Amino acid sequence: MRQAREILVIGGNRYFGKRLIARLLAAGDRVTVLNRGSSAPPPGAVHLVADRNDEKSLTAALGSRTFDAVVDQVCYTPRQAEIARRVLTGRTRRYVLTSTVEVYEYEDSIAPVREPDVDALNVAVDLELPWDEQEFLDTHYGEGKRQAEAVFAADPDFPYAAVRVAHVLGGDDDFTGRMAHYASRIRSGAPIAVPVANHPATYIHVEEIADFLFWAVGQDFTGPVNAASHGLLTTEELCDAIAAHLPHGETVFQRVEVGEVSPFSFTRAYGMDNSRATRLGFRFTHARQWLPEAVAETLGKDDD
Repeated sequence: MRQAREILVIGGNRYFGKRLIARLLAAGDRVTVLNRGSSAPPPGAVHLVADRNDEKSLTAALGSRTFDAVVDQVCYTPRQAEIARRVLTGRTRRYVLTSTVEVYEYEDSIAPVREPDVDALNVAVDLELPWDEQEFLDTHYGEGKRQAEAVFAADPDFPYAAVRVAHVLGGDDDFTGRMAHYASRIRSGAPIAVPVANHPATYIHVEEIADFLFWAVGQDFTGPVNAASHGLLTTEELCDAIAAHLPHGETVFQRVEVGEVSPFSFTRAYGMDNSRATRLGFRFTHARQWLPEAVAETLGKDDD
């Protein structure tokens, strides 16, 4: 039998984070969840309360604990990465950063983007930017993740992997409201704003990304890795799947040259290439296979 591992999960106590914790516990691992106390972890996990932005608070909460692996679900800035690296160096044999497809936000490539297309070693880190301001952080999400990756990449002695997660769909606990946005527009026949040149994107099911993170904890690869289901999905395909779930409604697209567009519509192409993860041994499903299920999970039984 496999020996139980000591795993620290920072944040991530909802959506695919809670699914990851459930998988770790089911596998017999000893799981410690650290957050600010906003929510308790699932039964069976140890709960530590600390502000990960406060180095003294984080150090005190961890005490003398060491871990086989750390999964950091809520590292959004280089400042947070610097603190985590200082506190956790020497405490863990593996650090898994949950990153994002948005690190490729400056790419515009018809070919799916590969990990070397954003080399964290070439990303400039600016700790003086207003990372503590929520509005700035919201509008610089991809940049914050890029710079967080760069902090870990700059220290080769720190064993880190950065999982660049595709857009996540599915689950009845999807808190983003993005699929609900489309459902509301389709029900009412209201226009759905999309770019004139609207590009497809890569996605992953909420259960599949939980599977991937669980798998990544037990691997020994380092550096960035793209996590995305096979295939690209267009906004039209997403809307077709949503419309098929609704008893009434009409899908009306409004092409706009400037201004705000709907979520999951993109002015640039940056679908992710998942071949590195595939070579490492993870088997992805195809997005079109799980899309109807994801719609049904999130929207539930329609009341119309």
